[in-house]
Amino acid sequence: MLPGSLDELRTPRLALIPITAACLHAEKLGGQIMGSLIGCELPSNWPPLHWEPHVLNILLEQYERCPEQINWHRYIALPDPDGTRTLIGTIGAFWRETSPTECEMGYSILPPYERKGLATEAAQALIELIRRDSRIRSIVAHTFPELIGSIRVMEKCGFVFEGNGEEERTIRYRLLLQPEIC
Repeated sequence: MLPGSLDELRTPRLALIPITAACLHAEKLGGQIMGSLIGCELPSNWPPLHWEPHVLNILLEQYERCPEQINWHRYIALPDPDGTRTLIGTIGAFWRETSPTECEMGYSILPPYERKGLATEAAQALIELIRRDSRIRSIVAHTFPELIGSIRVMEKCGFVFEGNGEEERTIRYRLLLQPEIC
């Protein structure tokens, strides 16, 4: 089991809300139901790019296989001065059975909130959470070479370019958390 709880993670500007199975089921029924469940307002352009219905099913299947990974999946909310919160993205990581000492991280921020350092802030918080799991020695992330903003997030978090990614046209970055043991 991973250290930590399903409490919200807080950064100077963000609330990272656990994405639980109940959240995923509510989101399948309609975004506003899920928004009420997590106490967030959903912008009209929700969900973010690549947060497609099949992703909800993938996460639910993953939670059944590896329930300890629930802690690694978060909605990204921006608290407003009036006390409301706006959902602006998602971030998460998953461990793969084929590489037991690494996990893969992904994130997505809605366009009006891009280029403000919010994805970097969320990624840094998730990386610190993952560091608590002594099994994980590195984090990988994939993107497309034309997504300069995504590349900048990885670089600001200490990821280093590694080469071609697993999917066509993607590139891969890696962050070493602990030295590999030979």
